[in-house]
Amino acid sequence: MPKEKGQKVIARNKKAYHDYTIEDTYEAGMVLHGTEVKALREGRASLIDGYAYVDRGEMWVDNIYIPEYFQGTWNNHTPRRKRKLLLHKEQIRKIASKTREGGYTIVPLSLYFSDGRAKLEIGVAKGKREYDKRQALRERQDKREADRAIAARKYVGE
Repeated sequence: MPKEKGQKVIARNKKAYHDYTIEDTYEAGMVLHGTEVKALREGRASLIDGYAYVDRGEMWVDNIYIPEYFQGTWNNHTPRRKRKLLLHKEQIRKIASKTREGGYTIVPLSLYFSDGRAKLEIGVAKGKREYDKRQALRERQDKREADRAIAARKYVGE
């Protein structure tokens, strides 16, 4: 069987970009059970309520939903279990010191396969205020309207 190449995105956490300002991003491997990998290969997962934390020098992610594998047997995994993330010690120390500063949290951003291995992109993020969220929404909407006006002007000019 040939080895997989490239990236295959399974799940994205779009809400994280709305609720947080992402400062740094890291790619982490995950310790998974066999049925979890099979469920992920079917493209089923949700990062919405997930969060990561450092505990005794190890990085953990909790509350990521990977549904049970349909053809699994009695040894199927639990959907919302805590999973260990694989990062270098120096990266974990850097993330831990940033989160101890206050106001920072670790948020899962996307879950994907990279060359056949499951990876989780995590971000060190700071929560946005309500007015920041509205302002970002307004800026996106203004940009969209400007792009439409430019496209309409090009169309009329032809």
